[in-house]
Amino acid sequence: MKKSYKELLPKIKAFAFDMDGVLNSGLFQIGADGRPVRNLNSKDSYAMQLAIKKSYPVAVISGGHCDGVKKVLRSLGLTDIYMSASNKIERWEDFLAVYEHQGIKAENILYMGDDVPDIPVLKVAGVAACPSNAVPEVRSVVDYVSPVMGGAGCVRDVIEQTLKVQDNWMLEDDHIW
Repeated sequence: MKKSYKELLPKIKAFAFDMDGVLNSGLFQIGADGRPVRNLNSKDSYAMQLAIKKSYPVAVISGGHCDGVKKVLRSLGLTDIYMSASNKIERWEDFLAVYEHQGIKAENILYMGDDVPDIPVLKVAGVAACPSNAVPEVRSVVDYVSPVMGGAGCVRDVIEQTLKVQDNWMLEDDHIW
């Protein structure tokens, strides 16, 4: 019998997220330069920087590319940003290789994706998650469907749940950005 995602959260030591449809809604405006403009949710941003401060590696693996988002992610402390990833499983393996010396394996990583290109990574992650508006093919392979839509705080949802299960949430230092 398949375990509940809550039973898997204690093993999580790292997080990885898709960008379009997870960190943002996937709906874009076109900027004056002709490029799509992506918005990030401040609650997701807070949760990612907090996880990093607590020594959880956090990665973004995206088929899309946005220098503005990359700059914001770096300001939050992310160092593992894989954009223009046409084959996400290859970037996933790169991320694993960076942290294998810390004992982090696939079963220790929560990955959240929302569309078909995420499925290969979702199938090997320790916890596979998706936002509420993920495509049916993704919803059918994940351990957890967040009640929150992509770009609206679904990243915060999974990070907060993980930290709570691990008694690592709402500690004194959590009140400092």
